Amino acid sequence: MINKRLLIKNLLAHNDECSFYDKKRQLNLHTREGKAKFLKHICALSNSNPSNNSYIVVGVEDHDNEIVGDDFFDDSRIQNLVNAFLENPPKIQYENVPFPNLPKDKVIGLVTIKPKKRTSFFKKGIHTILPNSVFIRRGSNTVPVENEFEKNYQNTETVIGIENNSRNSIAYTLDGVIDFMNFRHKDMAPKYKVFKELFVICWAGIPKKIHDKTFLSRVDIELINEQIKLFYSALDEVIITFDEDSFTIIEHVPLGLNDKTSYYPLEKKTIRFYENGYYKIDQEMLFQPPEFNKKMLFHIYNSNLILINKLQNGNALNERELRDLGNLPSTFMICYLNGFDEAKQKLIDAKDLLKPFSQVYLSFKEALRILRKMKYNAE
Repeated sequence: MINKRLLIKNLLAHNDECSFYDKKRQLNLHTREGKAKFLKHICALSNSNPSNNSYIVVGVEDHDNEIVGDDFFDDSRIQNLVNAFLENPPKIQYENVPFPNLPKDKVIGLVTIKPKKRTSFFKKGIHTILPNSVFIRRGSNTVPVENEFEKNYQNTETVIGIENNSRNSIAYTLDGVIDFMNFRHKDMAPKYKVFKELFVICWAGIPKKIHDKTFLSRVDIELINEQIKLFYSALDEVIITFDEDSFTIIEHVPLGLNDKTSYYPLEKKTIRFYENGYYKIDQEMLFQPPEFNKKMLFHIYNSNLILINKLQNGNALNERELRDLGNLPSTFMICYLNGFDEAKQKLIDAKDLLKPFSQVYLSFKEALRILRKMKYNAE
């Protein structure tokens, strides 16, 4: 079992970026340009590593390897994006890896690209990339190729060596449990559960009773053996259940208008553990968007546009407008889900205007996360 934090350290220690790994300060999958750059690197790393894993490390400064972190990226359907644009797409996995010196809401992202013999290429264009484009790695550069290219097998021994040096140990596991329980989350009723005498899951959150259900807020859930964060949210509420073979998280999102909030199931994630030392994560989208009165939504939508216009013009907001601004991301999302097709783009365009308002910006990122989940689920 590979300790992903140790793997990242070993990758960063291996000279600089090369033909089997790349590093990024952050990913931007909200724009076509950002998606195109990501897919180009996936295509190149896959084609240059037909017999070994390749990696992208996210949340690291390019020039000096400083570990600065990125937002928790909860997007199990990122594979759908790869499948939508690449022919012969590799299997990829995105994992969130906590590091001790980072804030609680920051992680290092680790993208693992599984080896594939067949050549990956773009089956349709995106941004400036044309259909049928093929990319490979030459050293630390991603470059296009037009003709046949020779498969590169020279990385296999190096990558296997790095992975073998990143194996977990009982000491790493114990240190991880103690750190989670006694230091990072000692004020949030932390718990742990051992599965199959091998896997250790730790979780913490603030209990909240709503009607007859107990939710946890500000939840942090980690698979300690591999040092990966399975779930983190500063806003959503979750219900956790488990038995001897599985651990289930049902995420709920608070949505409502005019200060009337209800909790809607968003996604069910089940981690199943097996006797042979493997585990599998199953995910099921549960979200059914609430429907609201169109006339009321039209009024709220226009009020939000007025707020954005005031921010664009540099006008100060009064107390009532600041309160409405706090609800702007979720109300734009509700409007989009109720047929206001331009609402999503209006929200994305307002990103820089919302950044100075930390809590509003947090809600902005949460709204886009939910919309992204729904988009990939529909593809």
